[in-house]
Amino acid sequence: MRKAGGLRTLEAALIRSGLGPVAGVDEAGRGCCAGPLVVAACLLAPKAYDSLAGLDDSKKLTEAAREELFPIIERRALAWQVVVIPAWEIDAIGIHVANIEGMRRAVAGLDQRPGYVLTDGFKVPGIAAPSLPVIGGDATAACIAAASILAKVTRDRMMVALDGRLPGYGFAAHKGYNTPEHIAALDRLGPSSEHRRSWRNVRMIGGGEAEPVRRPGAGARRLATDAAHAR
Repeated sequence: MRKAGGLRTLEAALIRSGLGPVAGVDEAGRGCCAGPLVVAACLLAPKAYDSLAGLDDSKKLTEAAREELFPIIERRALAWQVVVIPAWEIDAIGIHVANIEGMRRAVAGLDQRPGYVLTDGFKVPGIAAPSLPVIGGDATAACIAAASILAKVTRDRMMVALDGRLPGYGFAAHKGYNTPEHIAALDRLGPSSEHRRSWRNVRMIGGGEAEPVRRPGAGARRLATDAAHAR
């Protein structure tokens, strides 16, 4: 398979081999020190590609392009699912385990069972279908690219909402990534309830020790639930 063949090449080959429909899985927020990890799975309908000409890795698209594609993916997908793993759960089980668990949950939550699953970068045991990790998958397979947009837009919206609840950190701008502005705010204000206490930079500012894992309040749980189930 060659990337030059386009985003549909891998999926089309699997479908021709009788392994469709093909689901793509990707995450957003893995490298952040604040906010949730958001994982999405997406099964694209064959005719969906005609209306998704601008589909690409979410990181390569502008915010406006992602927002434009998001509702089209929602409408044209055979099935899609978004899973939100909050900061406290990431602290409890670790980011890699959270990533793998999120991918499993997202695939399991699809309304239609896939015949094959393509995951971005990581092998994911426990998926109830044959699967393949694809390095750089969000720039290689359309279904992974679609999942990356679902995850990225959902998470960005959540971080904008968190900026309203926790002003001063600039979450709406940096979305929880380790930018100089975020680190300066963290130094000034200390860790918030949405910071990942298992991250070294957060732990050191918080006093050098990881704090006990605390489940979020009702407001934070409601925010995560709404984002995960909004259709």
